[in-house]
Amino acid sequence: MRAEVLKNTARVVVKLGTGVLTDARMQPDLAQLEQLVAQIAAQRQAGREVLVVTSGAVGAGMGALGFDKRPASLAELQACAAVGQSRLMGMYQKLFAAFGIEVAQVLLTHADLEHHERHLNARNTLVTLLARGIVPIINENDAVSIEELKFGDNDRLSALVACLLPADLLVILTTVDGMMENFGKPGAKVLHAVTEIDDALERMAGGTTSATAVGGMASKIQAAKMVVRAGIPLVIASGRKPTALANILAGADEGTMFVPKPSKLTGRKRWIAFFHHPKGALTVDDGAKKALRESGKSLLPPGITACDGDFAEGDVVRICDKDGTEFARGIARFGSDAVRGGKVPKEVVVHRDDLVIL
Repeated sequence: MRAEVLKNTARVVVKLGTGVLTDARMQPDLAQLEQLVAQIAAQRQAGREVLVVTSGAVGAGMGALGFDKRPASLAELQACAAVGQSRLMGMYQKLFAAFGIEVAQVLLTHADLEHHERHLNARNTLVTLLARGIVPIINENDAVSIEELKFGDNDRLSALVACLLPADLLVILTTVDGMMENFGKPGAKVLHAVTEIDDALERMAGGTTSATAVGGMASKIQAAKMVVRAGIPLVIASGRKPTALANILAGADEGTMFVPKPSKLTGRKRWIAFFHHPKGALTVDDGAKKALRESGKSLLPPGITACDGDFAEGDVVRICDKDGTEFARGIARFGSDAVRGGKVPKEVVVHRDDLVIL
């Protein structure tokens, strides 16, 4: 199955977690960086386009500034990120240069990817760099990004970058061998393939106890939800294995593969589904849910049972069933006041062209 899913993989996003980039002293681990860069360079030399989403800036800065655990204050986090990011880029540039490969730093905030014109500009920049054989080194612009330092993580950023392009594969290299069944218990084993992300799988995923990291397996599951819905496979594997990336692209049972949905989303649908903080939510009845999911219909006022939040025409909203479970997102054609006030009795509230089933 893996060989079939990955047979035409030409563009790969590789996410490197803090745990595989820094040592126990919170400093960049040069030996680890060397072997990771060697793996990525081999794929670039094999003719694949590769983008790197790197963590480790805050961790590298922590060591330089004398912190032994992740700072709590925003100003200290941003200072660590500013110091650490420049250190990281210097190391990446030197290590890739040994293979004759140029790199480029790309720092992003959520706003860069949410605003449609900036979204397209970011994509065009990345595609242009790839066309010239350059490896983009991407990170959150943590030195200025308030919201993403507080709530974001680079697992999510890597999924967004994969959806932005789109990529043919996302690989998240971390400190474990993959998604583990019975993690920390006797008989624990790697799940080699995941075809459905259900409640049981999410319960298996914990957070992180690392002093430098933000996410953990739970954030990787959220990243998986995005990319598989977009039609992009994800593999979570160990960044400590020098052959991990080669094994993955050869179709071997390395790490855990999240199998993508068979239908790929268009660029516009990916933008609607994944790149927004929804401004509100519309709750719909069972009939409307069925019409949206199974018949590809637009959302009409009679199917709406509740309207939450304050949103304007053109904002992205969550669409939820009666149990509060979000199953779709779309662009509202009317603001929340008009919907709540019953001022759109015969109009389409969310058109099917502006709606994505999640």
